[in-house]
Amino acid sequence: MSTFFGDAQAVKTVTHGQATFDLPILYYRDDAFALYFTANYDKVKAAMPSDKLHPVILPGNKAIVAICAFNYIDTSIGPYGEVAVALPAVFDKQMTAFSGPLAAIRESGYPGFGAVVMHLPVTRVEARDAGRGEWGYTKFIADMHFTISPEYMECRMLEGDAHILDLRLKRKGFYLRDKKPLTTFSVKNGELIKTVIPQTATKRISLMPGGSELKLGDHPVAASIRNLGISARPFMSVYFPERAGILPSGTVIETGVRPLEGHLGENRQAAHRVAYPNSESE
Repeated sequence: MSTFFGDAQAVKTVTHGQATFDLPILYYRDDAFALYFTANYDKVKAAMPSDKLHPVILPGNKAIVAICAFNYIDTSIGPYGEVAVALPAVFDKQMTAFSGPLAAIRESGYPGFGAVVMHLPVTRVEARDAGRGEWGYTKFIADMHFTISPEYMECRMLEGDAHILDLRLKRKGFYLRDKKPLTTFSVKNGELIKTVIPQTATKRISLMPGGSELKLGDHPVAASIRNLGISARPFMSVYFPERAGILPSGTVIETGVRPLEGHLGENRQAAHRVAYPNSESE
């Protein structure tokens, strides 16, 4: 880890709303897990903020929706929770169907590959203000309750009394070292922002994710996920026994794109609870 962060010197200090922080933001340690679902291609395409963004295609003309949960334990801006609703896509290239799910999610393994961040709720106002102010990320304040056990990783997310979703992942799969960066697409002031996030990780991937599930609530964000025609079951699960990342400023790659603001929510501090039953905090 020391070698990975060795070149990550602070470039500048910025202030957005209630957040003052150094860039890049450093992520040393977290509990991170994700489920991948198929979805209606036309509906996912309609959610893209740019006509140059093309959803990743699976056989059967299906797109992909990833639901990813992060319990950030140690970062340069403090601990917080985050859940991403991400739409894998390729910028400025017409797509043909990938041969399978693994080929479809090889971050940076295909020119222009990244993920459009449809929703990105967090538990802290400072994290929301930093994300919206610097990158245009679709952040809002939500309550998150994580349970990290030896068998499962779970996140229950609400906005006050309104249930958004429950994400539950069964720990299993084959191990893979991953040093590829994560690339995101977001919109700020009518500009499409591409952000390349270096990371180093060990992950476990399961293409038979029985025991893993997503339950959607009655919140507008849950409705927007349903409206993508998301499959009832995931086709893949991924979790990270260890992971670290470096979040820099993004780069403008297109101007005059459509807005992508997501749900705005309320200006409040949220609950962020973490339980480690029958295990020690990793």
